[in-house]
Amino acid sequence: MLKDFLRRAKSLVAKWAISTTRVSGNEWAYLNTFKSTFALTLLGLSTVPPAWSHSNEGHSSTVPNAAILLYHHVSTKTPPSTSISPDDFLAHMQYLKAHHTVVPLQDVVNALKAGSPLPDKAVAITFDDGYANILDNAHPILTDMGFSYTIFINPNEIGVGPKQLTWEQVIAMQSEGVTFANHTLDHLHMLNGESTQNETTWLKQVWDNVLAAEQNIKEKLDVELRYLAYPFGEYNVALTAQLKEAGYIGFGQHSGAVGPLSNLQALPRFPAAGPYANLATLKNKLNSLAMPVVETSLPEPRQRSRTLVNPVRLTVESDDMRLSQVNCFYSGKPIPTSVDENTFAFTLDSALPVGRSRVNCTAPSISQAGRYYWYSVPFFVADEQGNYPD
Repeated sequence: MLKDFLRRAKSLVAKWAISTTRVSGNEWAYLNTFKSTFALTLLGLSTVPPAWSHSNEGHSSTVPNAAILLYHHVSTKTPPSTSISPDDFLAHMQYLKAHHTVVPLQDVVNALKAGSPLPDKAVAITFDDGYANILDNAHPILTDMGFSYTIFINPNEIGVGPKQLTWEQVIAMQSEGVTFANHTLDHLHMLNGESTQNETTWLKQVWDNVLAAEQNIKEKLDVELRYLAYPFGEYNVALTAQLKEAGYIGFGQHSGAVGPLSNLQALPRFPAAGPYANLATLKNKLNSLAMPVVETSLPEPRQRSRTLVNPVRLTVESDDMRLSQVNCFYSGKPIPTSVDENTFAFTLDSALPVGRSRVNCTAPSISQAGRYYWYSVPFFVADEQGNYPD
């Protein structure tokens, strides 16, 4: 770890020495950490690892760890369910500036792949759908804060209608450091028809859509991240397997922090607009830890029935979770939960709705007071015609 610390500090010092190279705010913070730690080390006083390193080697399942935020509209004139006002968005960003480290989404993905550390309380910011109000109301705030962020866009929708960004705006924003990634060509329900068609036929149709969107973004922006945010957060096991085979990273809309054991083809994001815009409740989510689930009895989120016949069992691998205090919630209300050694289970008596729903489970950390491990189990149920509502 010390070698990695010195290597990165050396690289940043070299970067700083070149007058034409810009050092970011996060990198300056890193250099300041290096100076302080190095000075204390010379005096024999430093026993505390730097903030970006893992502070408790006994709990490696929580490193790397990050919360990914999801926004859509930043406006008071758009659908309330997916909107946050500019004033509330500013309050979110001010809180992040004071209490967290905002990192690029690519840094989070790369850390998850490599198992390398992220700054403590790391947060990545994302938007879905490419609305013009992101540029009008969010971009100035994010630029002023020095925050990196990613927008998942539908190429066929860009420049169509007054609510969408234009390609000229997208290109200009990219030149200012904004990252753009794939949200399918046209924001389709990817699971529509999955239950009524041959799986091979259905999968080819939706995958052709993804590939066309990726190619379109590559042609316009000269970038090919192979990141896909599922429209409406809907996916199934067949789709995640296709992403994995093709080397894509997938992002959902179920909640939870991300960590070493997170599914790279179904990474959770915390919705932070509409009913989830309340900063008081968002603070707990921002401080959450990725629950290290190693096995689930229900790996398939797409459900053929609206009734869960058997309990859903989740096995975790951690000596830092107070598993005896695990709680699971559905529609904001606690549901029956039981614990057996390193496995807990929940039962759901009410019928699942057509569309999207989820159960969130949390358990307190032993070593980090006030922080909770968080895991979300999403459910997707089609209507009688095999389609999903908006």
